[in-house]
Amino acid sequence: MPLASFRVALLLSLGLLSAAAAPRALGQQVEDSIYGPLPVFEFHSGFWVNLHHFLYHEARAREAVKDSRVAATRPAGPVLKQSPASQPTLTPAEQRIWDQAVAYYVSSYAGKDLLVNIDLILLKNQLGDFEDCNELTGRKKPACDAGLPGNVGIILEAAAPIYRAHWWADHDRANRRWVVRVAPLVREQGVGLSQRLADIYQSKWPKEKIRVEVCAFANSAGAYTTLDPLRVTIASTDPRNQGPEALEVLFHEASHDIARPVEAAITRECRQRDKPIPRDLWHALIFFTTGEVLRPIMQEAEQQNAPDDDVSPQRNTTTTVPPGLREKLSQRGWEEYSRLLAIYWQPYLDGKVTFEDAIARLVSAV
Repeated sequence: MPLASFRVALLLSLGLLSAAAAPRALGQQVEDSIYGPLPVFEFHSGFWVNLHHFLYHEARAREAVKDSRVAATRPAGPVLKQSPASQPTLTPAEQRIWDQAVAYYVSSYAGKDLLVNIDLILLKNQLGDFEDCNELTGRKKPACDAGLPGNVGIILEAAAPIYRAHWWADHDRANRRWVVRVAPLVREQGVGLSQRLADIYQSKWPKEKIRVEVCAFANSAGAYTTLDPLRVTIASTDPRNQGPEALEVLFHEASHDIARPVEAAITRECRQRDKPIPRDLWHALIFFTTGEVLRPIMQEAEQQNAPDDDVSPQRNTTTTVPPGLREKLSQRGWEEYSRLLAIYWQPYLDGKVTFEDAIARLVSAV
């Protein structure tokens, strides 16, 4: 059975927004587009990338169960609602093969971070590049030899029929549903958000399409981004990535590329002051900035969903961080960064100080 890949290109150009939302057949290429200074998102629901992330999720879950201390503190992951007909009931032979695949991921990848481990980054990118292939080892079709390290290609090929039979239909359906829901948000808000973020970071969006791997499961954060090449991975089933938050996570992750001037400025300022470079300050700044830029959209969504007699308080001070944004930052242990960003970075977002002054004062206060 051929693998069906799903690709959607959301094309943002100056004053023009177009969307292509039809499933693509095996080997069919997404139509070329004229790129402007704004991002072009290309969403993929790829079989191999989804299988890879699902096995990683299963391996981490099994390891957590073994360690009661980890299991007690581990945040609940996304729960995928499957149709009754797709509830996994594996045969003994299928269970044996699936357990072997999960065991391989436990020993090879479960202890590594999808975001920073170079082996996992390269593997994820290779699987995305070969999403239209029915195999990964090239035994039947040499062009489909992905050149994967170790035995991972053999492991994935063995697990593929089981994944396709018991999980893939629901995962792919959830991915497509997520894309369909986020597309109107991008059409309505994408151009303005893109321009605003580029202005803030004093940067430009890449001319190349931004590839977004939409998977049922991603990492513990629900989404992550790798650079060079820029690729975003988002979990379609994660409750943190639904509704207006879907737009936030998309632009937050894509901003990792255009926010490089911020990281460079923080590093430069720290070296000039002979200070250690604060870990994750730049990342906290991206969270803060995306949340602030999207604040009006989030407030509008909250007001639409709130009872008629519920009036949400408006932000009336530059040192106040909205509860939702504050919670996201505190979950990562960035409470102090949150406070400092509200004091020293928010004035720049409000147009009261320059980029250079904001970074200098922020680094001085850390």
